[in-house]
Amino acid sequence: MAEKPTIPKGTRDFSPAEVVKRNYIFDTIKQVFRLYGFQPIETPAMENLSTLMGKYGEEGDKLLFKILNSGDYLSRASDDLLREKDSVKLTSQLSEKGLRYDLTVPFARYVVQYRNDIVFPFRRYQIQPVWRADRPQKGRYREFFQCDVDVIGSNSLLNEAELIQIIDDIFKRLKLNTVVKLNNRKILAGIAELIGQREHLTDITVAIDKLEKIGLDHVNAELAGKGIPAEAIQKLQPVLALKGTTSEILSRLEEILSQSVTGMNGLEETKTILRYLDAMDLSISVELDLTLARGLNYYTGAIIEVKTTDMKMGSICGGGRYDDLTGIFGLPDISGVGVSFGAERIYDVLEHLNLFPQEYPEITRVLFVNFGEREEAYCLPVLERIRREGINAEIYPENAKMKKQLNYANKKEIPFVALAGESEMTAQKFTLKNMSTGVQQLVTPEEMIRILLQTSAR
Repeated sequence: MAEKPTIPKGTRDFSPAEVVKRNYIFDTIKQVFRLYGFQPIETPAMENLSTLMGKYGEEGDKLLFKILNSGDYLSRASDDLLREKDSVKLTSQLSEKGLRYDLTVPFARYVVQYRNDIVFPFRRYQIQPVWRADRPQKGRYREFFQCDVDVIGSNSLLNEAELIQIIDDIFKRLKLNTVVKLNNRKILAGIAELIGQREHLTDITVAIDKLEKIGLDHVNAELAGKGIPAEAIQKLQPVLALKGTTSEILSRLEEILSQSVTGMNGLEETKTILRYLDAMDLSISVELDLTLARGLNYYTGAIIEVKTTDMKMGSICGGGRYDDLTGIFGLPDISGVGVSFGAERIYDVLEHLNLFPQEYPEITRVLFVNFGEREEAYCLPVLERIRREGINAEIYPENAKMKKQLNYANKKEIPFVALAGESEMTAQKFTLKNMSTGVQQLVTPEEMIRILLQTSAR
């Protein structure tokens, strides 16, 4: 007996019903992106490793899926390295490409490659899958979609405020209660200066980004393991323990970071963003969170993360300001800022809270029952008229038993069934049955179209 086929861990198949729900999320997000003047692009699933490596920090590099070179991929590997079994050194000889880890780095590559064709500031959105060799768990997958929106070629902090406005707009439409966590990489750099560990900024941000997940003791242990002295770790504790309102924390930070030019710049940027937000009619709450670092090396200014307050789940959206990303590819001094919506986690939250709509535009609205060749010939012209009106409709392809056809409609959750037997054809009408209520009415094709359009608009 053949072994039952499976899929790799951390990946998923999606049924028609699930795809319909995912499309609801994508369509909602796209509608808002377009409202704010963003345009779509797409990039390849794989990029050159030279494009990807070194952009996500040491931990991110480990999570990149590398693709073996085509053909005899061992031909370029030296015998010495093969004997040493040094996977890091061997990778550069066995693999030149990798699956994209996110959409931001490919976007930066795209901007540099097509700089002469782009109108700056460039407002783009991109909805495509990404891959990470992470340990699969609830809410974390190895293949998942990101929905990115970025502005590149503008230093204005109004962009950060508009992105938070977009976040608010999207989650209001999805009926999710959320909170925005806000921080600034320059504030974190100022804190690193304060404790005398500027050179360990990346180690500090990677560690404190895990504070909520692993706790303070483990964060301190990780910092010590990175060679940060106990005295410096002790100086960091009051900062990590800061509590109060955003304005209270900002006031306290002004005192703490008064000797750090970088840190004070981060504070000023944060206050400017908050002033913009005060002038906007937002439903979402915005909180300053000093432990927020997101662990990505390319952030240079504001850092944004969104969590739902409706259930326990990791971040469902996040991003920030990056000033140096295109410079890596030969186009310096182009600043950008963007956020990414995690479609998989958003899906899981909406499913858990039963917030998906009951009806979708992809669902068939009416099924024509097939009683035989004469009835088929009678139904097909009306079926065509209904489709021209933009109503999703189908006819059962065979003259099967009525029970089988109605079961088919029930399983597909088709709300209406149209029947035409001898008496209906004589009267040039149809019996239209509401599958939810069981109510039947004799209608003309025009009346059926009107009913279907009215019920689909509810």
